[in-house]
Amino acid sequence: MAMSSSSGSAYASHYDFAANFFLEVATLTKPQKRWRLAFKAIYSTRALLSLLINKNTQFLTLLSHSPSYTALDINDHDYSYANSMVPFSNVDHETLFAVVKEKNLRLLDQFGGVDGVAAALNVDFKDGIHGSTEDVTRRSNVFGSNTYRKPPAKGFSHFILEGFKDTTILILLVCGALSLGFGIKEDGPKDGWYDGGSIFLAVFLVIFVSAISNFKQSKQFEKLSEKSNDIRVDVIRDGRRQQISIFEIVVGDIVVLKIGDQIPADGLFLDGHSLKVDESSMTGESDHVDINGDQNPFMISGAKVADGYGRMLVTSVGIDTTWGEMMNSISSETEEQTPLQVRLNKLTSYIGKVGLTVAFIVLVVMLVRYFTGNTKDEKGNREFIGRGTGFDDVMNAVVGIVSAAVTIVVVAIPEGLPLAVTLTLAYSMKKMMADHALVRKLSACETMGSVTTICTDKTGTLTLNQMKVTEFWVGEEAVTDGAFEVIEPNVLQLLQEGVSLNTTGSVYKPNSGAVPEFSGSPTEKAILSWAVLDLGMDVEEVKQSCTVLHVEAFNSEKKRSGVLMRKNGEKAIFVHWKGAAEIILALCSSYYGISGTAKPMNEEKRMKFEQIIKGMAAKSLRCIAFAYKQLSEEENGNATQKLEEDGLILLGLVGLKDPCRSEVSKAVETCREAGVNIKMITGDNVFTARAIAIECGILKGEEDLNNAVVEGVKFRNFSPEERKQKVDTIRVMARSSPFDKLLMVQCLKEKGHVVAVTGDGTNDAPALKEADIGLSMGIQGTEVAKESSDIVILDDNFNSVVTVLKWGRCVYNNIQKFIQFQLTVNVAALVINFVAAVSSGKVPLTAVQLLWVNLIMDTLGALALATEQPTKELLEKPPVGRTAALITKVMWRNLIAQALYQVTILLILQFKGMAIFGVEEKIKDTLIFNTFVLCQVFNEFNARKLEKKNIFEGIHKNRLFLGIVGMTLILQVVMVEFLKKFANTERLNWGQWCASIGIAALSWPIGWVVKFIPVSDKPFFSLLKH
Repeated sequence: MAMSSSSGSAYASHYDFAANFFLEVATLTKPQKRWRLAFKAIYSTRALLSLLINKNTQFLTLLSHSPSYTALDINDHDYSYANSMVPFSNVDHETLFAVVKEKNLRLLDQFGGVDGVAAALNVDFKDGIHGSTEDVTRRSNVFGSNTYRKPPAKGFSHFILEGFKDTTILILLVCGALSLGFGIKEDGPKDGWYDGGSIFLAVFLVIFVSAISNFKQSKQFEKLSEKSNDIRVDVIRDGRRQQISIFEIVVGDIVVLKIGDQIPADGLFLDGHSLKVDESSMTGESDHVDINGDQNPFMISGAKVADGYGRMLVTSVGIDTTWGEMMNSISSETEEQTPLQVRLNKLTSYIGKVGLTVAFIVLVVMLVRYFTGNTKDEKGNREFIGRGTGFDDVMNAVVGIVSAAVTIVVVAIPEGLPLAVTLTLAYSMKKMMADHALVRKLSACETMGSVTTICTDKTGTLTLNQMKVTEFWVGEEAVTDGAFEVIEPNVLQLLQEGVSLNTTGSVYKPNSGAVPEFSGSPTEKAILSWAVLDLGMDVEEVKQSCTVLHVEAFNSEKKRSGVLMRKNGEKAIFVHWKGAAEIILALCSSYYGISGTAKPMNEEKRMKFEQIIKGMAAKSLRCIAFAYKQLSEEENGNATQKLEEDGLILLGLVGLKDPCRSEVSKAVETCREAGVNIKMITGDNVFTARAIAIECGILKGEEDLNNAVVEGVKFRNFSPEERKQKVDTIRVMARSSPFDKLLMVQCLKEKGHVVAVTGDGTNDAPALKEADIGLSMGIQGTEVAKESSDIVILDDNFNSVVTVLKWGRCVYNNIQKFIQFQLTVNVAALVINFVAAVSSGKVPLTAVQLLWVNLIMDTLGALALATEQPTKELLEKPPVGRTAALITKVMWRNLIAQALYQVTILLILQFKGMAIFGVEEKIKDTLIFNTFVLCQVFNEFNARKLEKKNIFEGIHKNRLFLGIVGMTLILQVVMVEFLKKFANTERLNWGQWCASIGIAALSWPIGWVVKFIPVSDKPFFSLLKH
């Protein structure tokens, strides 16, 4: 009985409404359920009537003979129907989560095995979850998201409290409190609070500004940490393989895993081959665990795939996983100190001791002068007259002397040095992120500046990683066009089987007319694309017609992968191999010609094939060979233990072109000019490696190519002495294994090189860890490689490696600029206060004034100089070296010249200022303070360039520097002209301001002249070495 379309749509809409209506029942209270039950009865009657109205006459006639009533059965079983409509209501969450956590096969059996879990979670083994936004949201709401609760980040108040933990700050606060108390007692609340209150305000200002700076840097590091934790994961949704963020994984997702991947959530093994996982990060057990469907299908989050490949069904995410539980218990405290920070802490400690000594001498001298009656007040009267002096006056004077001495310590200790390192590291990390480099370890930023050798991969780093099959050989003939028509059906079928079954890639066809989508590694995608488009291969058809019995996954040591298979309905078993052409060729005893007949491979033919491989390699092609063998009954027995490798039949050779990146040649040349050696380490054969190295500029035509290019096995077999002797001349290492790369790194480090290494595979982890700087690839790199590295190159581009090198040198250079600037202030402030205290018993710079100088010097100075951008000149000099002195002779030359000038001028003003300007002492002291601050502002420009005479070059690009200098000048004017009582200053007239500016500006021509004085390269103080 047909329904009209209108009635059909009406019925559908009723059904949709009812389904949604029933969905909500499970969440209602009992009174609400009763009302819902009554409504359901009325609604059902109306739905029935609407159907009757739309029926044809015949139906109405038949209906007229039916009873004159309608019976509706409304019972409690409606609730079970409603509950069945609630998503995943039949899944006990806690039990499901416990299956993998406890690795409990009994619990898994209660679910009906992996099949039962998949059915309960509405997952299709082949196509995965539906993957619509609604489906993903529903799963996330029911089972949770793949995130975990982070420990609370350090708030602003934490950094404020940290500031108060500084001993010198606490002493100053005590001095401020005493000064405040005595001042109010002596002069009353209206005027007596100025001295003590000023110290309090100055101290709070220093702490507040430092806290803001540290808080901002903390937030910056948090953001970068989040980015480094965002792993891309392959999942299958709606039949399509796609990459999503690890945070977007939901329960029910099918995750595709290969060697080096991190398992992103707890789950169950679906299918795969030779799958072994490393659970050491979770369990502490170093032995790899076999994963299979029978005995151990449990896959725990945080573990790494050590071998093979497979698919897993996600059963729990986020805090419900083993990894999530562990992460919840870990605090976010990471007090990582970089080598440069350690060196600067030693320097700070050394300068602090000098400052303490000077401050103690000043304290003793000033106390002796006071108590022996050698000091006078503003009216010219002796301050201490024995018993005639009140207790309050004595205590006030002593507090003033102590606070002055303590403030000298505050200025002398360059606590801005560690802050400057943090600032410049945070700034450079942010900028490097924009330049496609994610810093995982802080120390890498600065160490990169000292690198003398970079060992780089070829594929994806020097090349574009856009593989394409450009040559195809069957037998001794090249197949150019129409491979599908030219090749004999028997060879074509074998090639299709060899490609379809022996791959970790996949092909997705959205619909019959659409272009297929290929996923997997670039090599796999290129071969699959060629086989589908040129050989007419249907991957699904081949897979359905065959059964895979055993797989040997590809790894960088064997350089080949194999698969054991049987055609459905047949007894014959075949083994298919795919891998590096010369390695596969060595295993072959015969080959197929274009005619489809197998021919024996004698030495002459083998040499012919070797020439074909060399010819392709000379064109920078990667050569891959396909071979197979039908196993005899005797060989079948051991086939599943180890695939047969002897007596193979060569099916064909393909050449894959991976073009060099256009910018690589220039980047390599830049490294050469910067005194950095580039060594290419690749798994390709010697001829391909040599061709690529010449194309990239790593090898020059005039070099001795025989000594510059070596095979991994040859390098491995050198004696340690031979390796050390030859390692510097080697430019290219071909057919290398991860162990060869590790040997190369160790050998270079023994010779004193600072080594950076790029790597993307799991087996690269030892070399990445051994190197001074490990650079992993963000696109092709495995999670194991990334975790072993210090910096992740997000675009896999060698040009980004050069950018990291430039930023590394910039960090080191910026720190040196700041050290030069800060030590000039330290020396000048210490000398002027010491000489003045010893000679006159009074310090010209008060506690508040010195705290203001400290603020300019530490926080604002660090911000201005630590954020300088890298320049081309940085890559025109040789590397700094591992043990180079932090304070170079060039820096000492500049520093001593400026400090001598400042001390000379300020001492002249101290002793002759009143006579020169015809002013009273208070104005003279203000002049000294103003000139001293302005000297630091002008010297900040000098510090921008350690060696170049043009200190203004590129200044317009650093707006932060100009902004800070401008702000410092404005605040100085406010301090002198408007905060007289706070800063203990007097207003200056235009002539005095001009004199201060003129004296300070002289530091520019002095700095320019000093740079003509030549200096040797030897370190000034060996104690400042690392």
